[in-house]
Amino acid sequence: MKFGIDRLLEDPTLRTPLKRRRIALLAHPASVTGNLTHSMDVLAALPDIHLSAAFGPQHGLRGDKQDNMVESPDFFDPVHGIPVFSLYGAGRRPTETMLDTFDVLLVDLQDLGCRIYTFITTLRYVLEAAARHGKAVWVLDRPNPVGRPVEGLSLRPGWESFVGAGPMPMRHGLTLGEMGRWFIRELKLEVDYRVIEMTGWRPEAAPGYGWPLGERDWINPSPNAPNISMARCYAGTVMLEGTTLSEGRGTTRPLEMFGAPDIDARVVIAKMHDLAPHWLGGCRLRECWFEPTFHKHAGMLCSGVQIHVETGYDHHAFKPWRLLALAFKAIRTLQPDYPLWRDFPYEYENDRLAIDLINGSPLLREWVDDGAAQPADLEALAARDEAAWREIQASLMLYR
Repeated sequence: MKFGIDRLLEDPTLRTPLKRRRIALLAHPASVTGNLTHSMDVLAALPDIHLSAAFGPQHGLRGDKQDNMVESPDFFDPVHGIPVFSLYGAGRRPTETMLDTFDVLLVDLQDLGCRIYTFITTLRYVLEAAARHGKAVWVLDRPNPVGRPVEGLSLRPGWESFVGAGPMPMRHGLTLGEMGRWFIRELKLEVDYRVIEMTGWRPEAAPGYGWPLGERDWINPSPNAPNISMARCYAGTVMLEGTTLSEGRGTTRPLEMFGAPDIDARVVIAKMHDLAPHWLGGCRLRECWFEPTFHKHAGMLCSGVQIHVETGYDHHAFKPWRLLALAFKAIRTLQPDYPLWRDFPYEYENDRLAIDLINGSPLLREWVDDGAAQPADLEALAARDEAAWREIQASLMLYR
């Protein structure tokens, strides 16, 4: 298969509208061609492309910033002689000074298919700025590595944030190019927008189910996204950022497991099976032990659960958002007074709990904390949101 960047390079007719225009690139470390050359290098080498600037999202163009709320500075690229602007620095929206450096912005970002992954919020912000200032935006499309399944509660009105770009469920089932189409429609933007589509993407094909395993190498789009297993789990495990439980940062398997020094993982797994075994399909859970070298519970032995989504993985049965919701419910049931929710500044928000920002409302937290609430109650809420979003998703798909 070919990604958008590969098609743009191979077909000069696709580049014809870019001639005699200043071109900027929004990219990160995973923005590479099929032969692993970075998009900035190949674009700068084309005689018919005038590369005038570059932009980096959260974690930076170089992907060097490890954690959330670690800002990247602007810098001057010494190889290509262009400014590189940070969209996760003093601000998260492009300024007029930044916008003055280009006519067309090429967006070449590998997404993870999850609402909270901030690259889609950055896409929204650049589309809004482009609409105001008469700039063009082209998305060089890449796969949604977790394919088409939809899962989770939709973000409620008033809960928009940098980790909540709009009223979509946690797992949205769109590519970045398709997501751009939704933003333009949802926000009623008038912007010169184009998607350079992929060819040969088969999101229902085994074994990748969204990611072309065996055809393309996985490169971390952010420091704690090291493999396809993490991507598959992320729509659930990202919620751990709003809890006191470790999400495995500081280990070699971040966002594929969870734990803490003061829980009993074996008992938690058993309670999860007791409460809602039908939410645990498509994967295998294993009790494990780990000691983070940094982040939550650094240097402490944690009793943990690893989610295995390789051998025996069932793409359509796996429900990561429900799985982690169930883990929280199991811990709350076993230890009613457990300090589960972490109260701290999260993505520049100080007045709302991180778990609520992550979920786009307090509904999941309230379900966990309500001793009388059952899995069927959360299922009813989520199923309605998921059905509504699938109709929207179907109207946006570029790949059938």
